[in-house]
Parts: sequence; C-alpha cells; structure tokens
Amino acid sequence: MRTFLITLLLALYGVPLQAQVPMRSATPEELIQKLDPSSPPLRTRGMRNLTPEAREKPNVDLSIQFEFDSAKLLPESRPLLDNLAKAINSDKLRGFTFVVEGHTDSIGTSEYNQKLSDQRATAVLTYLASKGVSRERLKSIGKGSTDLLLPDKPDAAENRRVRIILNS
Repeated sequence: MRTFLITLLLALYGVPLQAQVPMRSATPEELIQKLDPSSPPLRTRGMRNLTPEAREKPNVDLSIQFEFDSAKLLPESRPLLDNLAKAINSDKLRGFTFVVEGHTDSIGTSEYNQKLSDQRATAVLTYLASKGVSRERLKSIGKGSTDLLLPDKPDAAENRRVRIILNS
C-alpha cells in the first residue's frame, strides 16, 4: 500500500516514473509514442511557463547490450533495435531525423568512455541502417559519462544506455 501511495504521489506531481530506467523492450508503437513530436509532453510540476523551444525534444533511453569492452551488439538487443527501425520508418516518424547518443557509466577514464560511447552509438546507427533506416536521417554521437542518467550513482548500469532523440 505504501509503494502504491508513493507511486501515486509521484505521478500526480509530474515526476516521470520511468525516466530512470532505460527500456529493455518496446513495441514499435510504444517507441513512436515516445518519439512523436505531436504526442503530448509529460506534464512536469513547475515547468508550465516553458516556451516550446525550451522543452526537451522527444527522446527515449534504451538499454542496448554490447559485448564487454566492445561496440559489438549482443543478439538480445536486436529485437528492440528492430522495433526502433520500424518506428523510425513508420508514417508518423518518416519525415524526421534522429540523433543516436551513446552513454557510459563513470567506470574508466573520460577518454576511454568517450571513445567507447562513440563506437557504440555508431554501431547502433549502422544496425538501424542495415534495417532500412536511411543514414541521412541518423547522426551518432558519443557522450561518454558526461550526461549520467543517475548522477548520484555514477557506476550504475542504468547510465550505460543509448538515447534516441528527435532531431528535426
């Protein structure tokens, strides 16, 4: 009962409940909903006066699995990436471009994490292109450990993710 009440209060005050958990699976429809700029934005307490330009672009954090210390995609991530390719190629998202951001945790040096995140973002872009997404609609960028999802837990696995952001 206590957990339910906490969850309800967080939802009422506009705290995004899934913002701290990268998606491990999603249907193409769920991904379209997250990335579609015409979808209503999450209401956030205290942010009513933001101009449209100040709002965060639609994005989704995905838990994409790679071989250890590598940019080689593991087979268990392919279904999620296949659904992402279907979403990006859908009628609703066909006219848009996207940024593929690679993120790491803070384990390792900044230089190492930057290089690994670049390679992983490129690997995801390459995979999406192999599934029919035009390379002209995608840009990859590595963020290393500069934009942690959980800054208070810099070594947490949730920080290791790929973020897809609507670009235009």
